[in-house]
Amino acid sequence: MGINTGLISELTYEASNTRKMLERIPEDQFDWKPHDKSTSLGRLACHIAELPRWINYMMANTEFDFTKDIFDRVRVSSKDEIMAAFDTIIQQAVALLAKATDEELNIKWTLRRGEMKRFELPRKAAIRNMVMNHIIHHRAQLSVYLRLLNVPVPGMYGPSADEK
Repeated sequence: MGINTGLISELTYEASNTRKMLERIPEDQFDWKPHDKSTSLGRLACHIAELPRWINYMMANTEFDFTKDIFDRVRVSSKDEIMAAFDTIIQQAVALLAKATDEELNIKWTLRRGEMKRFELPRKAAIRNMVMNHIIHHRAQLSVYLRLLNVPVPGMYGPSADEK
């Protein structure tokens, strides 16, 4: 089994969990924040939806520099648009991974801001960290937002307190 097969399996499994969480966001609360320092519910949902797009950048280049490269952010205003963007981005990521060889996934990929190198990892590790772990992290934040808004939280790896 190639590295890409494992990454695709994990990405599609986590995407199905992420989709369950995104489906619960209340559109009338897109501007809501749990704290002044927090991001809004709508921006958080868009960020979660856009994260798999990093796979496009990782597979097309060996580095991303925030001082000169532009990340194409998801900017939408409805739950349906977020869901559509997420589904499209996941499909694109899976298609790219399906074509990726072990050799390509072992190539080092660097994230930097000018001279400051944030990290350098093999693409396979960068995908796991910057895409999958990052999605799981923000999905957990989203679950707290939903809880605070009294929206039933779906279970991710078993039933939630709302799904006994």
